[in-house]
Amino acid sequence: MITSPAWKDKKYAVLGLARSGRATAEALLAAGADVLVWDDRAEARAAFAGRCTVADPLEADLAGYAGMVVSPGVPLNTHPIKPHADSSGVPVIGDIELFAQARAALPRHKVVGITGTNGKSTTTALVHHMLKEAGVPATMGGNIGLPILEQEPLPEGGVYVLELSSYQIDLTHSLACDVAVLLNITPDHLDRYDGDFAKYAASKSRLLAMQTRGQNAIARFTDARVLGQFAEGSIASILEDVLQNRGIAPGEQAEWPSLQGPHNRENAAAAIEACDILGIPTAQIRAALKSYPGLPHRMERVAKISGVAYVNDSKGTNTAASAPALAAFENIHWIVGGLGKEPGLGECEAELGRVKAAYTIGRAGPDFAALLEGRVPVEQCETLDRAVASAAAKAAAGDTVLLSPACASFDQYADFEKRGDHFRALVERLA
Repeated sequence: MITSPAWKDKKYAVLGLARSGRATAEALLAAGADVLVWDDRAEARAAFAGRCTVADPLEADLAGYAGMVVSPGVPLNTHPIKPHADSSGVPVIGDIELFAQARAALPRHKVVGITGTNGKSTTTALVHHMLKEAGVPATMGGNIGLPILEQEPLPEGGVYVLELSSYQIDLTHSLACDVAVLLNITPDHLDRYDGDFAKYAASKSRLLAMQTRGQNAIARFTDARVLGQFAEGSIASILEDVLQNRGIAPGEQAEWPSLQGPHNRENAAAAIEACDILGIPTAQIRAALKSYPGLPHRMERVAKISGVAYVNDSKGTNTAASAPALAAFENIHWIVGGLGKEPGLGECEAELGRVKAAYTIGRAGPDFAALLEGRVPVEQCETLDRAVASAAAKAAAGDTVLLSPACASFDQYADFEKRGDHFRALVERLA
């Protein structure tokens, strides 16, 4: 695991003992810190009984603590832990901030931080893939893969590739990334920012503001123009110019099977620029674009049955995330719906010409049916199994059955992964 001698004999409280919280508590204990832990689940608390203090930090005197470590899932705008910690002058941080503090004791390395509303996971995994294919020691962490503190330190010359949500950035104060990538900013998770898009955008762009002179920032021109949060002396790359500047023709995207669609061209451009900055030769970058396998639940090609492609894009949990998937295919049988995050079709509206028929599911199903009525054939299916069966019955060779719900999953599934797994299982039964 990753630890730091700077934590020894200091006091930390950890609220939430799921994956990252558990890994954080273990790393702090291994470093010799004095740790207080808490979780609402008795079984999570039991794992630390007798090893450290187990108590609710809301009922503890936090004076003298070096940090109040919370899970990214804790809403800082409404949870009482923030004012409680503030009253004692204790910083509220996350595991990424602890990683930033631990960097000084790690073998010489670099960090790539990637944020944005959509495309983070694909871009993070693609950068990691490019580095590994080029023989560079690398690992993924943050919002993807294993918790970063649970991982073993990389050898000298390694690269940590971190996918960072706005929640994680809110809990981070000193992470100066050698390469920071801001993919895009569209409205999402606004309940965490009191409905204020400007606050959400400012949170994302803090990844750039934390950099130091000489470090590299990559952002879209349209976002960079309005954010103004580049660190003084940082070196900016504009995402829209990358392919031309690196001598990669747009037509080469046809050779990247897991990176289709305009949004993946942008994701690829970000990864290309990041790896170019890190010194990866263009020939190796090109080869990695062709061999990149893609991510589960993100435009994942599940099967081709009787000439019909079945694509799992369950990670499309808002309209801005689903629009790129619609843009990547033709003759689409679109399975849409779930727990809606926003009114209307948003960016999906511009892609309706590619939709042959729609099949609505979940709580937002009737709303989507009303929005689509008269524009494309619509069937209100309510559940995913009915939607898959109906779409399979109506699709012809050359068509694509696409699960890209443009909604959260929590009305019918524990998470988008469970929804995508169910889709995959339903398709496998068709074969």
